[in-house]
Amino acid sequence: MGSRKQERATRNKEEKKDQFLAALRNNPTSPRKMRLVADMIRGKEVKQALDVLRYSPKEASRKMEKLLMSAISNWQAKNEGVRIEESHLYVKQVFVDSARILKRLRPAPQGRGHRIKKRSNHVTIHLDTHQQVEKTDA
Repeated sequence: MGSRKQERATRNKEEKKDQFLAALRNNPTSPRKMRLVADMIRGKEVKQALDVLRYSPKEASRKMEKLLMSAISNWQAKNEGVRIEESHLYVKQVFVDSARILKRLRPAPQGRGHRIKKRSNHVTIHLDTHQQVEKTDA
């Protein structure tokens, strides 16, 4: 491996130490439905996001809640001995990308067939900590 490539690899490795994320691949839900749930939690505190997902009637919110719990456990693995309440974790980014599309045929009148697209998606959640600014009396 060349020196530039090795330096870049070590720099990327150092940057990933500060990132806390979880990803869900090939989720058999429409990306459009999953984006509705992702928009509900984007930018919120972790505790508030969990409450929103827990009481949402959408099916996609169950999978998103499980993914958020996975991201929290990834954060805990990198920050042992630090309490979640004191760290002010929030959902920095949530993005939903389209995954594979299964194409099926549905019988239609007069011997024809209509194509059905069964969509799936990839979801990625990034967590980050708010930097607390202490107020001083001046």
